[in-house]
Amino acid sequence: MAKTRYGTDHGLNFRMFFVGLLLVLLYAIVVGILFAINVPIILAVIIALAILSVQYFASAKIALFSMHARVVTPEDAPQLHGLIDRLCALADMPKPEVAIADTDIPNAFATGRSPKHAVVCVTTGILRRLDEPEMEAVLSHELSHIAHRDVAVMTVASFLGMVAGLLTRLAFYADIFGGDENGNTAAIEMAVMLVSAVIYAISFLLIRALSRYRELLADRSGAILIGRPSLLKSALLKITGSMAQIPTKDIRAASHFNAFFFAPAFSKDSFDLSNLFSTHPPIEKRIAALDALEAKMQGH
Repeated sequence: MAKTRYGTDHGLNFRMFFVGLLLVLLYAIVVGILFAINVPIILAVIIALAILSVQYFASAKIALFSMHARVVTPEDAPQLHGLIDRLCALADMPKPEVAIADTDIPNAFATGRSPKHAVVCVTTGILRRLDEPEMEAVLSHELSHIAHRDVAVMTVASFLGMVAGLLTRLAFYADIFGGDENGNTAAIEMAVMLVSAVIYAISFLLIRALSRYRELLADRSGAILIGRPSLLKSALLKITGSMAQIPTKDIRAASHFNAFFFAPAFSKDSFDLSNLFSTHPPIEKRIAALDALEAKMQGH
């Protein structure tokens, strides 16, 4: 990873390396599934590589399209660009593209395959609700994701879960239970469903384990960069408090982006067990960590 003032976190690097190894294994299993359902192995490999390449190299464009976001110039959003310019200079890192998504959901996210090919996107909802220092704290958090390169790993991990889920649904809805006279076809296709479901579950757990760690790290490194953990705490409280005001249908429409959002989009109807499946640590844990960091920085 390129050296920036966000520093290097060996815990995150180890987790990303471990997740990467498991992803290679899981991708090999997906290729094996394609081969098991009579897709030629060379074609299966080509399909897997093609899909992965599109997702990896076009991740930023796909993310912006999904959120109906647009890239903005310094002339379009001078205050937003000014904050990011200052933070990038402070962190000694390349400036990413800047985008705005027209939605009232107060949030932000970063995506891209590397610091030189990244984008930071904020919503109109967060721009309306946060003051400039709080907005700077959120942007510092998002730039930390780019500097630590965890966004690319999350992109690949999320995509694998989507592919495995698609294979499971295709196997379920296809006419797979006819089989041959020995029932071999049905047995193979049932095995495909089972293995795909297991891959999806493993990918799900990997995403959550990595995502929760990286969010706490981004909170910490982002707060240290600006020197004010209390500002990030204030932003978190405002954003999570505002979620109850957002229509449930809008929350659900954006929930597929929770792994990348600054704060997960949960409606007021969400139940407590949702924390078990959240891509982020509980808000109480994030606030406690920021309070502890604030006290440490002030010498208490």
